[in-house]
Amino acid sequence: MALELKEVTKKVGVNTHIKPTSLVLEPGFFNVLLGKTGSGKTSLIKLAAGLDPLASGQIIMNGRDISKVSAQKRNISLVHQFFVNYPHMTVFDNIASPLRVAGMAKSEIEGRVEEAANILQLGAMLNRRPDQLSGGQQQRCALARAIAKESDAVFLDEPLANLDYKLREELREQLPELFAGRGAVVVYATSEPEEALLLGGKTALMDDGRVTQFGVTADIYRSPANLASAQVFSDPPINYAKVEKKDNKIVMGNLAQWDVDQHTGNLADGIYTVAIRPNHVLPFKSDQANVAVTGVVKVTELSGSESSAHFEMDEVTWVSLAHGVHEFSIGTEHQFYMNSSNCFYFDTDGNVVGD
Repeated sequence: MALELKEVTKKVGVNTHIKPTSLVLEPGFFNVLLGKTGSGKTSLIKLAAGLDPLASGQIIMNGRDISKVSAQKRNISLVHQFFVNYPHMTVFDNIASPLRVAGMAKSEIEGRVEEAANILQLGAMLNRRPDQLSGGQQQRCALARAIAKESDAVFLDEPLANLDYKLREELREQLPELFAGRGAVVVYATSEPEEALLLGGKTALMDDGRVTQFGVTADIYRSPANLASAQVFSDPPINYAKVEKKDNKIVMGNLAQWDVDQHTGNLADGIYTVAIRPNHVLPFKSDQANVAVTGVVKVTELSGSESSAHFEMDEVTWVSLAHGVHEFSIGTEHQFYMNSSNCFYFDTDGNVVGD
């Protein structure tokens, strides 16, 4: 079983919201759509689910063209970031609603609802109405409805975005287990790179209505194919700047320079873009982080056990992210150290270069 998108596009008037996109989404793991707000994640989900019409292309499910089949006639489930439950129905009836629409026997409905409710710890709440539930319980109800339906495809559109931190962490850990072994194609949209890494599976990186890269999540995190992918898959935002490869040196203007390594030694001399994630730019020197860059600290943040500093070098603003508590003085110069072996290099078209 697979859900295949073949050169699908979406237009609203003269504007193209989804540029030609082809993906094969398979069961057995999460298929994550990762991108910033407005990148096209929800638009692509609506196309794949049949909620919005295709401008062009095809959608194939289990070898069958369902491009013109209405969403109601597809065996799919959709869970939004908002708690979409019927307010006049009990939890039991909310979970059972798609099964009743399908004309399922009462005994089977009861069995499926009970199983889904137990999985999501809603067994004691089946007689309550949504307004008697917390936000997390309401979202569990929506997830239970998706599980009970036993859909061919389940679309989860930032389902944890409106939950508090503790609930988000708890459900994020449970989600892969909830859908494991059910044979459904699971598509999960998020704007958080950390969430994509935690869910694993495969990830499609989205930017401006197009997929910039698709593959095993950990692989594309380690090896972005282009600058757009590197920017999507980094939080805080990835640092980047123009550099020149000249003989055996990489020169970043008058800000820093370092020796070429096994990844950059074969590059032709010329202009490139270097990019490095903030966790490889530290406020202290180490054996690995030893290339000094100096900037004026503009913003600092302390989050739990991590410290970050936004600093300005000429017209370039970078971010340092380090474990522990580090003191910075706003408006003063501070020396930071980068690990050049963790740099990515991109040509003038934005494509990755180097070994």
